[in-house]
Amino acid sequence: MKKYSNKDLLIVFVKNSELGFVKTRLAKTIGNEKALIIYRALVEKTKAVIDDLNVQKAIYYSDYIDEYDQFPEEGYSKRLQMGEDLGERMKNTFEAAFNLGFKKAVIIGSDCWELTTDTVDAAFRGLDESDFVLGPAKDGGYYLMGMKEILPEVFYNKTWSSENVLVDTLIDIERSGKSKILLPTLRDVDYQEDLPDELISLIQ
Repeated sequence: MKKYSNKDLLIVFVKNSELGFVKTRLAKTIGNEKALIIYRALVEKTKAVIDDLNVQKAIYYSDYIDEYDQFPEEGYSKRLQMGEDLGERMKNTFEAAFNLGFKKAVIIGSDCWELTTDTVDAAFRGLDESDFVLGPAKDGGYYLMGMKEILPEVFYNKTWSSENVLVDTLIDIERSGKSKILLPTLRDVDYQEDLPDELISLIQ
């Protein structure tokens, strides 16, 4: 596993776990209560994946900072996402990281059951030799993005949650002359057909 610098930051975007406000696409088929159960399980899995990574970690909440959730303040800094859409929120978060003196930043969400500790570790190792690291999602987006400096265009003119996000982002990186590494393609949990057996068992 990579030896991390105190200039490396892992950012995790989470939604506040409230009924009717998480996994809304999934909720259309399984209902809000089951969708909330699924989302809480995804957050727990995400925490288990990153707990043992000896890297500075920041949890960014969608609506308010939850001081009493599963992320202890010892080991996790807690902040609020700022911006009108996902792109602006990510851009502002990366900018804040670099303004604080971090040299490498990797962002993940809390929707990917298939994410592993090794995959996150590989993202930071990838930034040793490349400007960008992306983890493609099977739905056409990405479950992870890492960078060493801001490239504003990757956050703008995107139809978020669409099948074109990854391709459009790769075009932006290519046009900028920056280098990139792609991680294994994984599946985000957005619809009922995305649910692995472990999550299905929670709602049966």
